[in-house]
Amino acid sequence: MSVRTILKKTEGEAMKPNQMDMRLSSVGVTLCVICTAAGAAMSALLGNPLPGLAGVLAGVYLLFSLRIADQWEKVAVLRFGKYAGLRGPGLFNMIPVVDRLSRYVDQRVQVASVSAESTLTRDTVPVNVDAIVFWMVWNAEKSILEVQDYTQAIMMSAQTALRESIGRHELHQMVADRETLGRELQKILDEKTNPWGITVQSVEIRDVQIPGGLQDAMSREAQAERERRARVILGQAETEIAEKFALAATTYQNNPVAMHLRAMNMLYEAIKERGSMVIVPSSAVETMGLGGMLGTASMGGAKVP
Repeated sequence: MSVRTILKKTEGEAMKPNQMDMRLSSVGVTLCVICTAAGAAMSALLGNPLPGLAGVLAGVYLLFSLRIADQWEKVAVLRFGKYAGLRGPGLFNMIPVVDRLSRYVDQRVQVASVSAESTLTRDTVPVNVDAIVFWMVWNAEKSILEVQDYTQAIMMSAQTALRESIGRHELHQMVADRETLGRELQKILDEKTNPWGITVQSVEIRDVQIPGGLQDAMSREAQAERERRARVILGQAETEIAEKFALAATTYQNNPVAMHLRAMNMLYEAIKERGSMVIVPSSAVETMGLGGMLGTASMGGAKVP
C-alpha cells in the first residue's frame, strides 16, 4: 500500500483537528430519551406544555454535553477557542456551544506502512523499499497543539527519511544489514517527532526489491565467485600434495629398503584381488628382485600332476 493510499484513507476516516467532534455518547442519548419522555408525561398529566419543553431542553443539553472516551483515548477541550485541558478516559461533560472537542487521540501503539519506489542508492542502483513504522502518542496535549495532523506528518516524515537513508547506503549494505538501516530510521524519526509528543519505537525494513536484470547479474557474480574459491581450494590441495610427495621422495632416496618395501606393498595391493592383472616395468622387476619372487609364487600355485 502506498503512502498516498494510506493518507487518503486516514483523511477519510479521521476529522481535521480544528473540527468539532460530533461523536455522541450512548449515555447522553439514553438520558435525552428519558428526559424527553418524562417531560412529555408530566405535560400530559398537568396539561401544561412547559414540563415537556423543559424535558426536551434538558435532554438536548445532556445529549451534547455528555461524552465518553475509551480507555486508550484522550481528547482536548477548547473553550471559546482556548485550550481548557484534556478529558478521558471515561465519561466527561462539556458545555455545548461554548466548548468544542478536538479529535480523539489514540495512545496505543500504531503501525504505519511506508514505501519508497525507484529510489537511488549510494552506488546509483534503483530500489523499491517497504518499511513498517511502529509509533505511539505519549503526550496527547502536544500532539494536538503542536502539529495540525500528526498522522500525516509522521507518514510524510517517514517516507522522506527512508529516501534519505537509502541514498546514504550502498545496495549490499541494505540487503545484508537491514537492522542497521531500521535503527537509523528510528533514530531520525524519533528526534523529529518527539517535540510533537510522539515517539517512534522501531522501524523494520520489510522488503528491498531490485531490478530483474541486476538480480541476474548479481547471481552470475556470486556463481563466479564460488567457482573461483573452488579452484583456489583445489590449487591449495595440489600444492600440499606435491609437498608431501617431495618429502616422501627425499625419504625413499636416502633409504632404498623403505622404497623396496613400499613397492612390494603397492604390488600386493594391486594383485590381492583374484583375477587381476598388473603390468610392472622391467626396471622395477630388476631393482626389487621381483622376478624370482613372482616365479616362486607361480610354481607354488601350480598343481603337481
